[in-house]
Amino acid sequence: MSIPDIIVENIWIPITIAAAAMQTARTTLQKNLATNLSTNASTLARYLYGLPIAMIYLVVVRAFDAAPQPDFNMTFALNILMGGVAQIIATSLLIMALTARSYAVGTALSKTEAMQAALLAVVFLGEHLSWGGIVALLISGVGVMTMSAPGKTWSFTIDRAAVYGLLSGTMFGFTAVGIRGANLALHTSFVTAAATTLAVMIVFQTIILGAYLIWFETPQFRALLKAWRPSLGVGVFSALGSIGWFTGMALEKAAYVRTLGQVELVFTVLVARFYFRETLRPRELTGMVLIVAGIVILVLVA
Repeated sequence: MSIPDIIVENIWIPITIAAAAMQTARTTLQKNLATNLSTNASTLARYLYGLPIAMIYLVVVRAFDAAPQPDFNMTFALNILMGGVAQIIATSLLIMALTARSYAVGTALSKTEAMQAALLAVVFLGEHLSWGGIVALLISGVGVMTMSAPGKTWSFTIDRAAVYGLLSGTMFGFTAVGIRGANLALHTSFVTAAATTLAVMIVFQTIILGAYLIWFETPQFRALLKAWRPSLGVGVFSALGSIGWFTGMALEKAAYVRTLGQVELVFTVLVARFYFRETLRPRELTGMVLIVAGIVILVLVA
């Protein structure tokens, strides 16, 4: 295999790492936003203010990509429905976990999504994982569970924040499978598939969550519109991160992309330490080391 072929085959790796960095920035801004807005309003910020970027990206991609027109079908629609609703729920649960516990630990708890996405992809998409990929998932999973215990002990008692984080991981797992399934159903180039899936999903999410807020949380919807400056940052980084995630999952198995995406924890530690001034316990650092070890193995065997 030539060097260009190797680069093309593994382009999902730098794309995923960049997406993880964008997601770290989005989560940081969203945690701050949640201090003044409700969970649902903070969740809507990523879709409402990220929608213009997603639409512009789709227009640019279609202008330069000569791939066939996307094949819109029922499989695509069902995957958009599953992935879109799951991501809304997952984001809300993640915000709840972040406010109930530290930024770093709350983020780490949601990272069980890689293991759950692997199982869901086997069930719904018929994908198969290599033994190396399974080992990487298990090591990262142990790392996440090591971080999940509250307090200073090494017990594995699950607290309220851990429940939110783990459920968030479940919903993000469904999201990953929905995105991967929608991309594959379009039968076009990976770039056009990713851009199309992203645009359609964000439109869908903005409509249903926006309608909910207008009807049930009108004051919060108005507050979100007034807080457009901090919300704009959330939307921009969310859209840029989603472009990376959707493209990565158009190229590689959802479980592998999400496992590599756990490199976000490295960025999270830096933000937690130097921005939020949080102190991580030895157990939490051990868990992160295991997660990173799983990532390294995945990259080597993928």
